[in-house]
Amino acid sequence: MRAKRFLLWGIVLCTFTIINLYLYLNANQNKEITRNFSLTQEEKITIYFITPTYWRHVQKAELIRISHTLLLVHNVHWILVEDAPNKTKLVTNLLRETSLRQNYGFKYTHLNEPTPMHFKTKDTDPNWLKPRGVWQRNKALEWLREHSNSINTNGVVYFGDDDNTYDLKLFDEIRSTTKVSVFPVALVGGLLVEKPIVVSEKVTGFNSVWQPNRKYPVDMAGFAINLNLILEKKNVLFSENVARGYQETHLLKQLVDSYDQLEPKATSCRKILVWHTRTQLPKLRQEKKLKIPSNFNMLDD
Repeated sequence: MRAKRFLLWGIVLCTFTIINLYLYLNANQNKEITRNFSLTQEEKITIYFITPTYWRHVQKAELIRISHTLLLVHNVHWILVEDAPNKTKLVTNLLRETSLRQNYGFKYTHLNEPTPMHFKTKDTDPNWLKPRGVWQRNKALEWLREHSNSINTNGVVYFGDDDNTYDLKLFDEIRSTTKVSVFPVALVGGLLVEKPIVVSEKVTGFNSVWQPNRKYPVDMAGFAINLNLILEKKNVLFSENVARGYQETHLLKQLVDSYDQLEPKATSCRKILVWHTRTQLPKLRQEKKLKIPSNFNMLDD
């Protein structure tokens, strides 16, 4: 009698669990359908957000910060490229955990491409000494071309470093890029703001002070490119053989011929929507005095 009672309760519990699972899956499916129907035409344009990253003590903090921004953006595809011979556990776990929290169709691609050893910089080297992020950004561009048949080609490419700060309005602005759009970047080039000069909705120049003779004196965070332009011009890549500070100009010269083809965003380039912030390297002198590292036995990735 007792066995039958336990069997009956087991059947009831299983049935209850199955019903709840069905309701949960159905609700999420309906939520996804509703979300897709509720997107505006511009929100259906995918932003391919390309981020090179490398190991340092602040890496995880930087990536968590930027991931929390991207979670608030509709229809973004984060292409995160590690400067490493293999994909690390830290980045793999962070991306997996981020995707579990997604609300707006967040997608990601995890790649890795090591910088050649003779181009590696030391912690004590100035960040401008050697080209940085070249191989990782190129890896992402190659991935987009290789997967053009399986991704949404109605998209925009943006190079978003992991130490910058982004206003959510930036994503709304760059989504409508038809060729190459440009906009101000704060705290870069020795200026409070480095920006395109706009007259009658046309870019006529830039206010850059550092190497102002560059054809396109913009920061990496100061422009976005329509994906189809990247796909059409199959050989366009960054290069390790250009002078420092000329990576942006090198790329843009392959995509547009003149200022006339640049699209000013951010209210005719009068609003700041991205900041070239940098996390200060931690001072760990006291750590060397310890026999046992302070992070010993800490749970981490």
